[in-house]
Amino acid sequence: MLLDTASLYFRAFYGLPDSLRAPDGTPVNAVRGLLDFVATLASAYRPNALAACWDNDWRPQWRVDLLPTYKAHRVAETVPGGSDVEETPDPLEVQVPVIAEALRLLGVAVVGCDGYEADDVIGTLATTWEGPVDVVTGDRDLFQLVDDDKPVRVLYTARGVGKHERIDAAVLREKYAVEPGQYVDFAVLRGDPSDGLPGVAGIGDKTAATLLRDHGDLAGIRAAAANWRTTMTPRVRTNIVDGAAYLDAAVRVVSVACDIDDVTGTDLRLHAIEDAQRATFEAFAEKWGLGGASERVLAALDAVT
Repeated sequence: MLLDTASLYFRAFYGLPDSLRAPDGTPVNAVRGLLDFVATLASAYRPNALAACWDNDWRPQWRVDLLPTYKAHRVAETVPGGSDVEETPDPLEVQVPVIAEALRLLGVAVVGCDGYEADDVIGTLATTWEGPVDVVTGDRDLFQLVDDDKPVRVLYTARGVGKHERIDAAVLREKYAVEPGQYVDFAVLRGDPSDGLPGVAGIGDKTAATLLRDHGDLAGIRAAAANWRTTMTPRVRTNIVDGAAYLDAAVRVVSVACDIDDVTGTDLRLHAIEDAQRATFEAFAEKWGLGGASERVLAALDAVT
């Protein structure tokens, strides 16, 4: 099981009151919420391996170089020659290192790689893991990893962890009328304002799906648009031709990296929590006032190791 950790801790932060605090007054609502998410998912799916995938770089420069609008509206501070700072509420920012340490103390692999987003770490681990994979995220971009043969499923948390949807190829066909292998092209055509992807003017979900049905993939769509005999409407054809530079860049931006060598050797398997490890985590939980969430996550992980 691969966790899109930032997606989960943002959800936890906004889902629980910031009156949940450590003895020193530090807010811990995101910490407690995320631990409860892990407990819920571990109990429901009983994974033999678990990784908290990390945004070492939430807006990699190589993606920005390709598409400067990429996540630009979420930049809180520009850092010349370094990673831009993401707009994050201060009460959440102070909890992020606490979340990472809590997961490590529980024996959950925290996996990131400089220059890459958590999506890329997930893509690499999902591709290289020998066996079934569940990806937990609120990000539709990861639908591109769905693979019924392996299998890889996405546990989509947009409506909450407790109400998550299991996304496989059949669901993608039903909801979007596309195959998993078409999802990147679909997302590029449609765009995604939350990631600064403008899409192609005049093309929404239905038109994108229709174009992919008729022409197979983005290359086929662009070839058809370049042919004056195409059955496309003049407006759609013109917008695709005019959007050539965007399409060239966006496909590379949206496509998840699946070949990060630095993360492939990580031990993701869950192991029984030893007495000394348990005592260390319990002391950590008491220090940060994690309450019942710490007990629930311990019980859930004990049950699967």
